[in-house]
Amino acid sequence: MRPRTSATELIQLLDRANVPVYVLDEERRIIFLNRAAEQWTGYDQASLLGQECRYHSSAEVTGAAAVAAALCPPPEALSGRSIRAAVSLPGSNGIETARHVDFVPLAGDDPQVVGILAFVLPQAAVDLADANEDGEPTAAELHARVRRYRGELAGRSSLDRLVGDSPALRQVRNQVALATQNTASVLLIGAAGSGRQHVARAIHYGRDPHSAGALVPLACPALSGALLQTTLRGLARASAAGESTRPASLLLVDVEQMPAEAQDELALRLPQIDAPLRVISTTDQPLDGLAISGRFRGDLARLLATLTIGLPALAARAEDLPLLAQMLLEDRNVRGAKQLAGFTPEALDTLAGYAWPGNVDELTEVIVEAHAQAEGPLVTPRDLPKRLHLAAAATRYPRKVEESIVLEEFLGRVERELIERALSQAKGNKAKAARLLGMTRPRLYRRLVQLGLAEEGEES
Repeated sequence: MRPRTSATELIQLLDRANVPVYVLDEERRIIFLNRAAEQWTGYDQASLLGQECRYHSSAEVTGAAAVAAALCPPPEALSGRSIRAAVSLPGSNGIETARHVDFVPLAGDDPQVVGILAFVLPQAAVDLADANEDGEPTAAELHARVRRYRGELAGRSSLDRLVGDSPALRQVRNQVALATQNTASVLLIGAAGSGRQHVARAIHYGRDPHSAGALVPLACPALSGALLQTTLRGLARASAAGESTRPASLLLVDVEQMPAEAQDELALRLPQIDAPLRVISTTDQPLDGLAISGRFRGDLARLLATLTIGLPALAARAEDLPLLAQMLLEDRNVRGAKQLAGFTPEALDTLAGYAWPGNVDELTEVIVEAHAQAEGPLVTPRDLPKRLHLAAAATRYPRKVEESIVLEEFLGRVERELIERALSQAKGNKAKAARLLGMTRPRLYRRLVQLGLAEEGEES
Protein backbone atom coordinates (compact mmCIF):
# COMPACT_ATOMS: atom_id res chain seq x y z
CA MET A 1 0.00 0.00 0.00
CA ARG A 2 2.96 2.31 0.57
CA PRO A 3 3.64 2.98 -3.16
CA ARG A 4 0.04 4.20 -3.61
CA THR A 5 0.45 6.51 -0.63
CA SER A 6 3.71 7.85 -2.07
CA ALA A 7 2.05 8.52 -5.41
CA THR A 8 -0.77 10.35 -3.68
CA GLU A 9 1.67 12.43 -1.72
CA LEU A 10 3.54 13.31 -4.92
CA ILE A 11 0.33 14.42 -6.60
CA GLN A 12 -0.55 16.56 -3.59
CA LEU A 13 2.92 18.07 -3.61
CA LEU A 14 2.71 18.95 -7.29
CA ASP A 15 -0.78 20.30 -6.80
CA ARG A 16 0.46 22.73 -4.16
CA ALA A 17 3.29 24.01 -6.39
CA ASN A 18 2.90 27.57 -7.59
CA VAL A 19 4.30 26.79 -11.06
CA PRO A 20 2.14 25.07 -13.68
CA VAL A 21 2.90 21.36 -14.02
CA TYR A 22 1.21 18.80 -16.24
CA VAL A 23 1.88 15.20 -17.29
CA LEU A 24 1.29 13.38 -20.58
CA ASP A 25 1.25 9.64 -21.14
CA GLU A 26 3.06 7.87 -24.00
CA GLU A 27 0.18 8.69 -26.36
CA ARG A 28 0.42 12.39 -25.48
CA ARG A 29 -2.83 12.41 -23.52
CA ILE A 30 -3.06 14.76 -20.55
CA ILE A 31 -3.28 12.64 -17.40
CA PHE A 32 -2.54 15.28 -14.77
CA LEU A 33 -2.30 19.05 -14.32
CA ASN A 34 -2.00 20.95 -11.08
CA ARG A 35 -4.01 23.93 -9.90
CA ALA A 36 -1.44 26.39 -11.21
CA ALA A 37 -1.79 24.80 -14.65
CA GLU A 38 -5.56 25.13 -14.42
CA GLN A 39 -5.20 28.85 -13.69
CA TRP A 40 -2.66 29.29 -16.46
CA THR A 41 -4.74 27.53 -19.12
CA GLY A 42 -8.12 28.73 -17.91
CA TYR A 43 -9.44 25.15 -18.02
CA ASP A 44 -10.03 22.72 -15.16
CA GLN A 45 -8.91 19.11 -15.01
CA ALA A 46 -12.34 17.82 -16.04
CA SER A 47 -12.02 19.65 -19.37
CA LEU A 48 -8.41 18.77 -20.16
CA LEU A 49 -7.82 15.29 -18.74
CA GLY A 50 -7.82 12.74 -21.55
CA GLN A 51 -7.25 15.36 -24.25
CA GLU A 52 -4.67 14.21 -26.80
CA CYS A 53 -1.94 16.76 -27.48
CA ARG A 54 -1.18 17.03 -31.18
CA TYR A 55 1.56 19.25 -32.55
CA HIS A 56 -0.27 21.63 -34.87
CA SER A 57 -1.49 25.18 -35.31
CA SER A 58 -4.88 24.70 -36.94
CA ALA A 59 -7.29 27.52 -36.17
CA GLU A 60 -10.22 25.17 -36.84
CA VAL A 61 -9.58 23.41 -33.52
CA THR A 62 -11.04 25.38 -30.62
CA GLY A 63 -11.71 25.09 -26.90
CA ALA A 64 -9.98 22.45 -24.82
CA ALA A 65 -8.62 20.73 -27.94
CA ALA A 66 -6.85 23.97 -28.95
CA VAL A 67 -5.34 24.28 -25.46
CA ALA A 68 -4.16 20.67 -25.64
CA ALA A 69 -2.50 21.41 -28.98
CA ALA A 70 -0.76 24.41 -27.45
CA LEU A 71 0.51 22.29 -24.53
CA CYS A 72 1.92 19.65 -26.87
CA PRO A 73 5.70 19.17 -26.58
CA PRO A 74 7.84 19.07 -29.72
CA PRO A 75 7.81 15.52 -31.09
CA GLU A 76 11.53 15.22 -30.27
CA ALA A 77 10.54 14.96 -26.59
CA LEU A 78 9.21 11.46 -27.21
CA SER A 79 12.67 10.35 -28.34
CA GLY A 80 13.83 10.13 -24.72
CA ARG A 81 15.71 13.37 -24.14
CA SER A 82 14.73 16.42 -22.12
CA ILE A 83 13.90 19.48 -24.15
CA ARG A 84 12.99 23.09 -23.47
CA ALA A 85 10.45 24.69 -25.77
CA ALA A 86 8.06 27.62 -25.86
CA VAL A 87 4.34 27.09 -25.32
CA SER A 88 1.80 29.72 -26.41
CA LEU A 89 -1.76 29.44 -25.18
CA PRO A 90 -4.61 30.70 -27.38
CA GLY A 91 -5.61 34.23 -26.44
CA SER A 92 -8.61 36.35 -27.26
CA ASN A 93 -6.55 38.36 -29.77
CA GLY A 94 -4.57 35.56 -31.35
CA ILE A 95 -1.50 33.99 -29.78
CA GLU A 96 -0.04 35.27 -26.53
CA THR A 97 3.66 35.52 -25.83
CA ALA A 98 5.14 32.09 -25.14
CA ARG A 99 6.49 30.76 -21.87
CA HIS A 100 9.31 28.27 -21.66
CA VAL A 101 8.42 24.74 -20.66
CA ASP A 102 10.85 21.97 -19.68
CA PHE A 103 9.66 18.61 -21.00
CA VAL A 104 11.23 15.67 -19.12
CA PRO A 105 10.67 12.17 -20.55
CA LEU A 106 9.61 9.44 -18.12
CA ALA A 107 11.17 6.07 -19.00
CA GLY A 108 9.81 2.68 -18.01
CA ASP A 109 11.69 -0.55 -17.40
CA ASP A 110 12.89 -0.49 -20.99
CA PRO A 111 14.14 2.60 -22.87
CA GLN A 112 10.61 3.24 -24.14
CA VAL A 113 9.19 6.60 -23.00
CA VAL A 114 6.01 6.07 -20.96
CA GLY A 115 5.20 9.70 -20.30
CA ILE A 116 6.36 13.31 -20.25
CA LEU A 117 6.51 15.62 -17.25
CA ALA A 118 6.15 19.32 -18.12
CA PHE A 119 7.30 22.20 -15.89
CA VAL A 120 6.29 25.71 -16.95
CA LEU A 121 9.04 28.18 -16.09
CA PRO A 122 7.93 31.29 -14.23
CA GLN A 123 9.55 33.88 -16.47
CA ALA A 124 8.09 34.91 -19.83
CA ALA A 125 9.90 33.51 -22.84
CA VAL A 126 11.10 35.32 -25.91
CA ASP A 127 8.41 35.26 -28.57
CA LEU A 128 9.75 32.68 -31.00
CA ALA A 129 7.42 33.95 -33.70
CA ASP A 130 9.78 36.88 -34.21
CA ALA A 131 13.10 35.20 -33.39
CA ASN A 132 15.82 34.70 -35.97
CA GLU A 133 13.69 35.78 -38.91
CA ASP A 134 16.80 36.98 -40.75
CA GLY A 135 18.60 33.64 -40.32
CA GLU A 136 17.82 29.99 -40.97
CA PRO A 137 14.61 29.31 -38.99
CA THR A 138 14.43 26.24 -36.79
CA ALA A 139 11.43 23.92 -36.77
CA ALA A 140 10.33 25.34 -33.40
CA GLU A 141 10.53 28.92 -34.72
CA LEU A 142 8.51 28.04 -37.83
CA HIS A 143 5.92 26.33 -35.62
CA ALA A 144 5.59 29.44 -33.44
CA ARG A 145 5.34 31.76 -36.44
CA VAL A 146 2.67 29.61 -38.09
CA ARG A 147 0.68 29.59 -34.83
CA ARG A 148 0.89 33.37 -34.66
CA TYR A 149 -0.18 33.84 -38.27
CA ARG A 150 -3.08 31.41 -38.09
CA GLY A 151 -4.30 32.81 -34.81
CA GLU A 152 -4.30 36.37 -36.10
CA LEU A 153 -5.74 35.61 -39.52
CA ALA A 154 -8.50 33.34 -38.24
CA GLY A 155 -9.69 36.19 -36.05
CA ARG A 156 -9.79 38.61 -38.98
CA SER A 157 -11.25 36.97 -42.05
CA SER A 158 -10.88 33.17 -42.15
CA LEU A 159 -7.55 33.44 -43.96
CA ASP A 160 -5.61 31.18 -41.60
CA ARG A 161 -4.16 29.20 -44.54
CA LEU A 162 -2.71 32.27 -46.27
CA VAL A 163 0.43 32.39 -44.17
CA GLY A 164 3.52 34.20 -45.40
CA ASP A 165 5.49 37.43 -45.39
CA SER A 166 5.82 38.07 -49.14
CA PRO A 167 4.46 41.40 -50.44
CA ALA A 168 2.29 39.54 -52.96
CA LEU A 169 0.58 37.49 -50.26
CA ARG A 170 0.09 40.51 -48.01
CA GLN A 171 -1.71 42.24 -50.86
CA VAL A 172 -3.94 39.19 -51.37
CA ARG A 173 -4.85 39.13 -47.67
CA ASN A 174 -5.73 42.83 -47.73
CA GLN A 175 -7.86 42.44 -50.86
CA VAL A 176 -9.69 39.43 -49.45
CA ALA A 177 -10.37 41.28 -46.19
CA LEU A 178 -11.84 44.12 -48.27
CA ALA A 179 -13.96 41.70 -50.30
CA THR A 180 -15.53 40.21 -47.16
CA GLN A 181 -16.92 43.63 -46.24
CA ASN A 182 -19.23 43.92 -49.28
CA THR A 183 -21.05 41.78 -51.85
CA ALA A 184 -19.32 42.99 -55.00
CA SER A 185 -18.46 40.40 -57.66
CA VAL A 186 -14.93 39.06 -57.29
CA LEU A 187 -12.68 37.60 -59.97
CA LEU A 188 -9.83 35.40 -58.68
CA ILE A 189 -6.99 35.07 -61.22
CA GLY A 190 -4.36 32.41 -60.62
CA ALA A 191 -2.79 29.29 -62.04
CA ALA A 192 -4.17 25.86 -61.22
CA GLY A 193 -3.24 24.82 -57.71
CA SER A 194 -2.75 28.38 -56.43
CA GLY A 195 -5.60 28.12 -53.91
CA ARG A 196 -8.33 29.94 -55.83
CA GLN A 197 -11.25 27.99 -54.37
CA HIS A 198 -9.89 28.28 -50.84
CA VAL A 199 -9.74 32.07 -51.21
CA ALA A 200 -13.26 32.02 -52.65
CA ARG A 201 -14.52 30.20 -49.55
CA ALA A 202 -12.68 32.66 -47.29
CA ILE A 203 -14.39 35.58 -49.06
CA HIS A 204 -17.81 33.99 -48.82
CA TYR A 205 -17.72 32.84 -45.21
CA GLY A 206 -15.80 35.85 -43.89
CA ARG A 207 -15.52 36.29 -40.15
CA ASP A 208 -18.70 34.42 -39.24
CA PRO A 209 -19.22 31.20 -41.24
CA HIS A 210 -22.51 30.50 -39.45
CA SER A 211 -24.27 33.61 -40.76
CA ALA A 212 -23.22 33.17 -44.40
CA GLY A 213 -25.66 32.01 -47.03
CA ALA A 214 -25.18 29.06 -49.33
CA LEU A 215 -22.03 28.73 -51.43
CA VAL A 216 -22.93 27.04 -54.73
CA PRO A 217 -20.01 26.03 -56.98
CA LEU A 218 -20.54 25.43 -60.69
CA ALA A 219 -17.93 23.92 -63.04
CA CYS A 220 -18.08 26.25 -66.03
CA PRO A 221 -16.59 24.01 -68.78
CA ALA A 222 -19.74 21.82 -68.75
CA LEU A 223 -22.24 24.49 -67.69
CA SER A 224 -25.44 24.80 -69.68
CA GLY A 225 -27.73 27.79 -69.88
CA ALA A 226 -30.63 25.81 -68.41
CA LEU A 227 -28.65 24.70 -65.34
CA LEU A 228 -27.39 28.22 -64.80
CA GLN A 229 -30.92 29.64 -65.00
CA THR A 230 -32.24 27.08 -62.50
CA THR A 231 -29.38 27.77 -60.08
CA LEU A 232 -29.86 31.54 -60.22
CA ARG A 233 -33.57 31.21 -59.52
CA GLY A 234 -32.93 28.96 -56.53
CA LEU A 235 -30.35 31.31 -55.04
CA ALA A 236 -32.61 34.31 -55.57
CA ARG A 237 -35.52 32.59 -53.81
CA ALA A 238 -33.33 31.54 -50.88
CA SER A 239 -31.95 35.06 -50.53
CA ALA A 240 -35.39 36.66 -50.72
CA ALA A 241 -36.67 34.25 -48.06
CA GLY A 242 -34.01 35.50 -45.65
CA GLU A 243 -32.62 32.05 -44.89
CA SER A 244 -29.34 33.67 -43.70
CA THR A 245 -28.20 37.08 -42.55
CA ARG A 246 -25.58 37.30 -45.30
CA PRO A 247 -26.14 36.67 -49.01
CA ALA A 248 -25.48 33.47 -50.90
CA SER A 249 -22.59 33.20 -53.33
CA LEU A 250 -22.36 31.64 -56.76
CA LEU A 251 -18.88 30.24 -57.36
CA LEU A 252 -18.03 29.97 -61.06
CA VAL A 253 -15.04 27.65 -61.34
CA ASP A 254 -12.85 28.09 -64.46
CA VAL A 255 -15.13 30.81 -65.78
CA GLU A 256 -12.86 31.40 -68.79
CA GLN A 257 -14.12 28.07 -70.15
CA MET A 258 -17.83 28.94 -69.86
CA PRO A 259 -19.71 28.09 -73.09
CA ALA A 260 -21.19 30.95 -75.10
CA GLU A 261 -24.75 29.82 -74.33
CA ALA A 262 -24.12 30.04 -70.58
CA GLN A 263 -22.38 33.41 -71.01
CA ASP A 264 -25.44 34.78 -72.77
CA GLU A 265 -27.77 33.45 -70.06
CA LEU A 266 -25.65 34.85 -67.21
CA ALA A 267 -25.25 38.26 -68.88
CA LEU A 268 -29.04 38.42 -69.29
CA ARG A 269 -30.13 37.13 -65.87
CA LEU A 270 -27.53 38.59 -63.53
CA PRO A 271 -28.60 42.26 -63.82
CA GLN A 272 -32.24 41.22 -63.31
CA ILE A 273 -31.68 39.63 -59.89
CA ASP A 274 -32.88 42.06 -57.23
CA ALA A 275 -32.04 39.82 -54.24
CA PRO A 276 -28.60 40.00 -52.60
CA LEU A 277 -26.25 37.63 -54.39
CA ARG A 278 -22.48 37.57 -54.71
CA VAL A 279 -20.70 36.05 -57.72
CA ILE A 280 -17.16 34.77 -57.23
CA SER A 281 -15.31 33.53 -60.31
CA THR A 282 -12.00 31.76 -60.76
CA THR A 283 -9.87 31.90 -63.88
CA ASP A 284 -6.30 31.32 -64.98
CA GLN A 285 -6.23 34.45 -67.16
CA PRO A 286 -7.82 37.92 -67.20
CA LEU A 287 -11.26 38.02 -68.81
CA ASP A 288 -10.70 41.39 -70.49
CA GLY A 289 -8.02 39.85 -72.68
CA LEU A 290 -10.40 37.08 -73.69
CA ALA A 291 -13.07 39.68 -74.42
CA ILE A 292 -10.72 41.57 -76.75
CA SER A 293 -10.03 38.37 -78.68
CA GLY A 294 -13.77 37.62 -78.91
CA ARG A 295 -13.70 34.52 -76.69
CA PHE A 296 -15.70 36.07 -73.84
CA ARG A 297 -18.51 38.59 -73.61
CA GLY A 298 -17.13 42.00 -72.70
CA ASP A 299 -20.19 43.11 -70.71
CA LEU A 300 -20.12 39.88 -68.68
CA ALA A 301 -16.39 40.24 -68.04
CA ARG A 302 -17.05 43.67 -66.53
CA LEU A 303 -19.92 42.35 -64.39
CA LEU A 304 -17.78 39.57 -62.95
CA ALA A 305 -14.66 41.63 -62.26
CA THR A 306 -15.82 44.42 -59.96
CA LEU A 307 -12.93 43.40 -57.71
CA THR A 308 -10.01 41.46 -59.19
CA ILE A 309 -7.56 39.53 -57.01
CA GLY A 310 -4.44 38.02 -58.53
CA LEU A 311 -3.09 34.97 -56.71
CA PRO A 312 0.70 34.62 -57.08
CA ALA A 313 2.30 31.34 -58.09
CA LEU A 314 4.21 29.56 -55.35
CA ALA A 315 7.50 30.02 -57.22
CA ALA A 316 6.92 33.80 -57.15
CA ARG A 317 6.80 33.86 -53.32
CA ALA A 318 9.60 31.51 -52.39
CA GLU A 319 10.09 33.27 -49.03
CA ASP A 320 6.71 31.89 -47.91
CA LEU A 321 7.66 28.28 -48.63
CA PRO A 322 9.08 27.32 -45.17
CA LEU A 323 6.03 28.65 -43.32
CA LEU A 324 3.61 27.09 -45.79
CA ALA A 325 5.36 23.71 -45.64
CA GLN A 326 5.34 23.81 -41.82
CA MET A 327 1.62 24.59 -41.80
CA LEU A 328 0.82 21.73 -44.18
CA LEU A 329 2.95 19.34 -42.12
CA GLU A 330 1.11 20.28 -38.94
CA ASP A 331 -2.20 19.79 -40.72
CA ARG A 332 -1.15 16.15 -41.16
CA ASN A 333 -0.37 15.98 -37.44
CA VAL A 334 -4.01 16.86 -36.72
CA ARG A 335 -5.22 13.85 -38.67
CA GLY A 336 -3.42 10.99 -36.92
CA ALA A 337 -1.16 9.69 -34.20
CA LYS A 338 2.07 10.36 -36.08
CA GLN A 339 3.54 13.72 -35.04
CA LEU A 340 6.40 15.54 -36.79
CA ALA A 341 8.15 18.69 -35.61
CA GLY A 342 9.22 20.16 -38.97
CA PHE A 343 12.00 19.96 -41.54
CA THR A 344 15.76 19.77 -41.51
CA PRO A 345 17.54 22.72 -43.18
CA GLU A 346 18.59 20.39 -46.01
CA ALA A 347 14.97 19.38 -46.63
CA LEU A 348 13.90 23.03 -46.78
CA ASP A 349 16.71 23.67 -49.26
CA THR A 350 15.42 20.85 -51.45
CA LEU A 351 11.90 22.29 -51.35
CA ALA A 352 13.22 25.75 -52.20
CA GLY A 353 15.11 24.40 -55.23
CA TYR A 354 11.98 23.05 -56.92
CA ALA A 355 9.93 25.07 -59.44
CA TRP A 356 6.47 23.95 -58.16
CA PRO A 357 4.54 23.88 -61.44
CA GLY A 358 1.52 22.57 -59.49
CA ASN A 359 1.75 25.40 -56.94
CA VAL A 360 0.28 24.93 -53.44
CA ASP A 361 -1.69 21.82 -54.44
CA GLU A 362 1.53 20.09 -55.49
CA LEU A 363 3.29 21.19 -52.30
CA THR A 364 0.42 19.69 -50.31
CA GLU A 365 0.86 16.34 -52.07
CA VAL A 366 4.61 16.42 -51.40
CA ILE A 367 4.12 17.15 -47.69
CA VAL A 368 1.57 14.36 -47.35
CA GLU A 369 4.05 11.90 -48.87
CA ALA A 370 6.96 13.20 -46.77
CA HIS A 371 4.90 12.97 -43.58
CA ALA A 372 4.13 9.34 -44.34
CA GLN A 373 7.76 8.50 -45.21
CA ALA A 374 9.51 10.24 -42.31
CA GLU A 375 10.82 7.97 -39.56
CA GLY A 376 12.18 10.63 -37.20
CA PRO A 377 10.68 13.82 -35.78
CA LEU A 378 12.00 15.91 -38.70
CA VAL A 379 11.47 15.52 -42.43
CA THR A 380 14.82 14.91 -44.14
CA PRO A 381 15.71 15.10 -47.86
CA ARG A 382 15.37 11.32 -48.22
CA ASP A 383 11.72 11.59 -47.14
CA LEU A 384 10.90 13.87 -50.08
CA PRO A 385 9.69 12.51 -53.45
CA LYS A 386 12.33 11.47 -55.96
CA ARG A 387 11.23 14.02 -58.54
CA LEU A 388 12.36 16.87 -56.30
CA HIS A 389 15.88 15.43 -56.14
CA LEU A 390 15.95 14.89 -59.91
CA ALA A 391 14.90 18.50 -60.47
CA ALA A 392 17.59 19.72 -58.08
CA ALA A 393 20.23 17.64 -59.88
CA ALA A 394 19.09 19.00 -63.23
CA THR A 395 19.49 22.53 -61.89
CA ARG A 396 22.99 21.85 -60.56
CA TYR A 397 24.14 20.05 -63.69
CA PRO A 398 22.28 21.56 -66.64
CA ARG A 399 22.45 19.66 -69.88
CA LYS A 400 25.15 21.04 -72.12
CA VAL A 401 23.67 22.51 -75.27
CA GLU A 402 25.38 21.08 -78.32
CA GLU A 403 26.52 23.78 -80.70
CA SER A 404 25.61 23.20 -84.33
CA ILE A 405 28.44 23.37 -86.88
CA VAL A 406 27.72 25.08 -90.19
CA LEU A 407 30.28 23.51 -92.51
CA GLU A 408 30.64 26.41 -94.95
CA GLU A 409 31.12 28.97 -92.15
CA PHE A 410 33.63 26.73 -90.40
CA LEU A 411 35.65 26.11 -93.58
CA GLY A 412 35.50 29.81 -94.39
CA ARG A 413 37.03 30.72 -91.01
CA VAL A 414 39.79 28.12 -91.49
CA GLU A 415 40.56 29.35 -95.03
CA ARG A 416 40.67 32.99 -93.89
CA GLU A 417 43.10 32.12 -91.07
CA LEU A 418 45.41 30.18 -93.45
CA ILE A 419 45.43 33.00 -96.02
CA GLU A 420 46.20 35.59 -93.35
CA ARG A 421 49.05 33.44 -92.00
CA ALA A 422 50.46 32.95 -95.54
CA LEU A 423 50.34 36.69 -96.27
CA SER A 424 52.05 37.41 -92.97
CA GLN A 425 54.76 34.86 -93.67
CA ALA A 426 55.22 36.25 -97.21
CA LYS A 427 55.32 39.80 -95.82
CA GLY A 428 52.37 40.80 -98.00
CA ASN A 429 53.77 39.37 -101.24
CA LYS A 430 50.67 37.80 -102.84
CA ALA A 431 52.64 35.73 -105.38
CA LYS A 432 54.72 34.18 -102.61
CA ALA A 433 51.63 33.69 -100.44
CA ALA A 434 49.90 31.94 -103.36
CA ARG A 435 52.87 29.55 -103.73
CA LEU A 436 52.77 28.80 -99.97
CA LEU A 437 49.06 28.02 -100.26
CA GLY A 438 49.50 25.91 -103.41
CA MET A 439 47.22 28.06 -105.57
CA THR A 440 47.60 30.54 -108.41
CA ARG A 441 47.90 34.23 -107.78
CA PRO A 442 44.56 35.10 -109.58
CA ARG A 443 42.72 32.53 -107.49
CA LEU A 444 44.24 33.90 -104.28
CA TYR A 445 43.16 37.39 -105.28
CA ARG A 446 39.58 36.29 -105.95
CA ARG A 447 39.43 34.67 -102.46
CA LEU A 448 40.87 37.82 -100.87
CA VAL A 449 38.05 39.84 -102.41
CA GLN A 450 35.39 37.28 -101.39
CA LEU A 451 36.68 37.20 -97.80
CA GLY A 452 36.82 40.98 -97.56
CA LEU A 453 40.65 41.06 -97.33
CA ALA A 454 41.03 43.03 -100.58
CA GLU A 455 38.90 45.36 -102.67
CA GLU A 456 37.83 44.79 -106.26
CA GLY A 457 40.45 46.27 -108.66
CA GLU A 458 43.19 46.37 -106.04
CA GLU A 459 45.22 43.67 -107.83
CA SER A 460 45.59 45.74 -111.00
